[in-house]
Amino acid sequence: MERGECLQLVKEHCSNRNLLKHMLATEAVMRALARELDEDEEAWATAGLVHDLDYDETAELPERHGLVSAGMLEERGFPEDIIHAVKAHNEHAPRESAMDRALYASDPVTGLIVAAALMHPTKSLGGLDVDFVMRRFGEKRFAAGASREQIATCSELGLDLERFIGVALGAMQEISDELGL
Repeated sequence: MERGECLQLVKEHCSNRNLLKHMLATEAVMRALARELDEDEEAWATAGLVHDLDYDETAELPERHGLVSAGMLEERGFPEDIIHAVKAHNEHAPRESAMDRALYASDPVTGLIVAAALMHPTKSLGGLDVDFVMRRFGEKRFAAGASREQIATCSELGLDLERFIGVALGAMQEISDELGL
């Protein structure tokens, strides 16, 4: 499925503008990680874009989140590696591939970076640097919903935390207009 078709699918199932921005941010981070790790950029970006496809439907049923998305993706003939990564991002499948591990770590890092941008004096992604985000990472009460443990699994990709945050921040800065930051 082409990106335009995937984006249309996301827009059909996603009613929350902030959730859409999160999915776009995760797509950008996954694309950048694929480039960094010499992996398939399109597949990784697609996994990032569609990973929360079922969020509106499963908001009150978190134990189903990821599984409903996987079913939707299977019906549409998505590749198994993308479906597996979507399941693994919410721990419905083991993290076996690099794509699985990347999506798992990328999902919460986008929230941390957005929160850092919103509290930065510039209120923008352009004003952020890795050091600023790393300091926020160390503040456990800051963006408490962004699991530090989950973000730190970037080490499973062979990336240290600072490099991972640098790649993620750079990716999100590239699409800052789309994200409104």
